[in-house]
Amino acid sequence: MERMAMTLDKFTRSLDAKSLPRVLQIQSGYYFQGSVYELYGGEWSFSYGELLKIIGINITRLIVELQSEGSKSMIVNLSLDYPGLFRIVADKRPYASIQEIVDSVRIGPECLGHPEFHCPEELQLAEGTIQAEESFRLTALRTEHEDSHVDCEVTRKDSKHIFTVKLSHTGEFYECADDQFYTLRELVEWKIPKGRKRTVTWAKSLPSKEKCVSELPEDYSGELVLTPVYELQTVSKFGKNVVFIPSTLDVEVLDVTEECDGDCFMQPLSFRDVFAKPSEFFPFRAEIIEPPSQVQEELGFLKSSKQVIVHSAYQAKRILASEIRSEAQRRFLIPVSYNGRFKRRPRTFPTAYDLEVAKSNMEQLHVVATKAFETHYEGLSSVLVGDQYLVHKRETSEVIYGGKRKTVEALACEKIVGKKYEAVLIPMCLDGGFVEVVHDKKQYMLSEVCQRFALPFNVKVSMRDLSVKEDLLAGATGLQLEEEITDPFLIVSTPDLAQCWEVPVNRTNMALQLLERWNGPKLTQGKAVPSAVEEIGEDCYFTLRRYVNTSVLPPPRPPKRPQKHSEDTVKLPPPRPKKPVPPSPKSPHTAKPAVSTSRSSICVEQNTTPPRKETSNTSLITMPDPGPQKVIGEENSPQHKTIKQDDDDTHDYEYIDEDELDIIRRKLNDQSIQGTDNRKTRNTYAMQTAKQV
Repeated sequence: MERMAMTLDKFTRSLDAKSLPRVLQIQSGYYFQGSVYELYGGEWSFSYGELLKIIGINITRLIVELQSEGSKSMIVNLSLDYPGLFRIVADKRPYASIQEIVDSVRIGPECLGHPEFHCPEELQLAEGTIQAEESFRLTALRTEHEDSHVDCEVTRKDSKHIFTVKLSHTGEFYECADDQFYTLRELVEWKIPKGRKRTVTWAKSLPSKEKCVSELPEDYSGELVLTPVYELQTVSKFGKNVVFIPSTLDVEVLDVTEECDGDCFMQPLSFRDVFAKPSEFFPFRAEIIEPPSQVQEELGFLKSSKQVIVHSAYQAKRILASEIRSEAQRRFLIPVSYNGRFKRRPRTFPTAYDLEVAKSNMEQLHVVATKAFETHYEGLSSVLVGDQYLVHKRETSEVIYGGKRKTVEALACEKIVGKKYEAVLIPMCLDGGFVEVVHDKKQYMLSEVCQRFALPFNVKVSMRDLSVKEDLLAGATGLQLEEEITDPFLIVSTPDLAQCWEVPVNRTNMALQLLERWNGPKLTQGKAVPSAVEEIGEDCYFTLRRYVNTSVLPPPRPPKRPQKHSEDTVKLPPPRPKKPVPPSPKSPHTAKPAVSTSRSSICVEQNTTPPRKETSNTSLITMPDPGPQKVIGEENSPQHKTIKQDDDDTHDYEYIDEDELDIIRRKLNDQSIQGTDNRKTRNTYAMQTAKQV
């Protein structure tokens, strides 16, 4: 059967990226004297019969149609770097089979590659039945003994069930509603089905949107229909350059992949292609075909060098961090080998649940309340602004609520009243606010912070990294170390090994041409390869945060207010008293050691706690000393020695945000005027504490 030529645009829209590379022969169309590979401007020229090898396909921009009721629709162009987050509107057009779904959407191991569908009819499968309208996620595509199927995952009452569905299975399959938000790049990479348009709505504007020039109306809140515009990455039989051709170019092409030897073309490799190579592939010398358009200062040799040596590929640890400020936060990826020093900064906690997550077996968590909370439970303690607590652990407690006895979760604490310690229980659903009181003034390496404390954790650079010319972190007012991640990196150097750095794979867009295996001088064994701090954008930050483990449960809902009962309502007997919480070292009793927490559980906590913003203004405040910082563990342990306070420092200074301090002052003043005599007495102590600033 004779194959027919088609337009380049039609070929692009029918192209499956998994089938690349493909070889095309020019049949007719756009002409200019000479060949396209002799031109470096904006002109494209093709000779009849010329061969092009398609090695990549990219979406360069999006045509956006704004749907408005009662008015003409508006068409604008958006670049993929447009700073915003979007929600997907479920496609109402059904898919006729599982095969059509697989051909249209991308399925991968990442959570973004698990599309979710439902069917109006039951699916009778070998492992059981998927009920009508029950949603299922496609998690993997498998081929075994010429039989292709997809793995489906169904969640029922917090348990997951796995099914397999053959690609030949037919029916009506509809896309499920999606409550997640995505950047434009994520939509392009994962969420635009082949041959279909994608409709989205606004979810959130990012801070950098103010600096973005766009045709999109600022006050628009309706639906946006996205149509991708493609670009083909091509190479010729004899040229060395990678040429990018718009898919809308008016030419006709014929697919001759089966008749042509693709090995005679140049073989450019992206950093992701290089990273996927086996370890035996390294080290090698390569020519830079396409240098990166933008790169940080330390990696400037990638733009100036003609050739490089790629020594190895591996996964390296990075700490995802955010600058502590109310607006225009900067985001960083910090290598664990960072040589600067940090001092601790107080953390803020909006709920008692956050206190329970943040407590550590390494030291006692000491906090001061910044927001009042009146409990509706009989048996649990209310909280006033200025109250100080030593946090212990979560407990279950029997309380009276609305005239009925019930069991609730509570946080066992010691309340500091003058020089005394009072055992109290505060509700886990407490909607209040707390600021940490830090007694530790030591300086820590980043690796020490990660080993000793659970993330997220607040710090400030006390001594910059002297091994680099400019330390990006030194100017930050404060940093919240949010979580530890792993990311792919290549070790790349100049041919003379004068410069050698870890280069991120996912954030370096360049192409290499393999020349030969490198048999020159090797890197010194045991010598650390320099790694740079990266400042990343909001879209990259939210992409990294998307892969956070969500296994930690959210905080409990606050209770509804109980209905008022008549005076003759019979009250139930009070609950049995709970055992008192072990007092602190300053009380006359012996403290009970806290339960040891494994490092794996700490990692889960650090990955699931969302980042919180703080203001950048700081003020020095002196807090009353409740006694020596409680350290869990043996006296001779290295942890104990690190947290132990210096005896020669008689002052106990603490940094608390200025705005937070003003809130404390105002609330203390209001309570001292409006509160009862008992509250006035208790607030006087906190007021005196704040006035020391």
